[in-house]
Amino acid sequence: MVVDYKKLGLVNTRDMFKRAIKGGYAIPAFNFNNLEQLQAIIKASSDLRSPVILQVSKGARKYANQTLLRYLAEGAVEYAKELGCHHPEIALHLDHGDSFETCKSCVDFGFSSVMIDGSSLPYEENIALTKKVVEYAHQFDVTVEAELGVLAGVEDDVVAEVSHYTKPEEVVDFATRTGCDSLAISIGTSHGAYKFTPEQCTRDPKTGRLVPPPLAFDVLAAIEKQLPGFPIVLHGSSSVPQEYVDIINEHGGKMPNAVGIPEEQLRQAAKSAVCKINIDSDSRLAFTAGVHADI
Repeated sequence: MVVDYKKLGLVNTRDMFKRAIKGGYAIPAFNFNNLEQLQAIIKASSDLRSPVILQVSKGARKYANQTLLRYLAEGAVEYAKELGCHHPEIALHLDHGDSFETCKSCVDFGFSSVMIDGSSLPYEENIALTKKVVEYAHQFDVTVEAELGVLAGVEDDVVAEVSHYTKPEEVVDFATRTGCDSLAISIGTSHGAYKFTPEQCTRDPKTGRLVPPPLAFDVLAAIEKQLPGFPIVLHGSSSVPQEYVDIINEHGGKMPNAVGIPEEQLRQAAKSAVCKINIDSDSRLAFTAGVHADI
């Protein structure tokens, strides 16, 4: 039996992405693992009357339990209404699904959007797996995000030491043959709070802080030229606010050389077809810094 996400009050990402591209902004996609994070996400999005994507990784789904997640999402919709957002736009999304079975299970349990990450597979295998997920998900009007290119870094079970930029010459063939609704690309972002090594960065002479290298906006522009108006996703996009890193370090934490994507670069990307920006590490940092500051 498939749970109808629309009866939970959720939406898929199709319309919100279309408006975001037209308006030159991106939808925030926040990973969450517990009730406290979920409350903060819904409170902020409701206050701003913003659409929002609740993301759950495979590991978080295992931790939180798929049945509880369904009711948490339904409760999030009702909570947003209590906060005065009478028509909330909330999507429940699987982040980095690694198999057809995982994606199917999420569709069956009420997710309104899923990601199938076949980026570590050979190109043709990535296409075949993504197409299989799309064909199943679209039967229930669930949107599907795919990935081309490899991001470095660590996120749950997703580990890669070296990044590989998305090849613009592949995107049209991939999107056409798979039927995916959005495409996650690699242009220099990476997972985790340590996105760049000190050797990849320069240092601000006034503060001594690391300054990360710019994103590959030329690759993004080439992808947009090939796929005009197609929804593009940036993973590994936490900005790693230094005020949180400082609080953590001041209270016994050890996060040397933690650096993220500058917000001005994310804003620049959002003015293009990048309509979904993933945020995970920033939420963890804010939570950890808050706990450290209060104990």
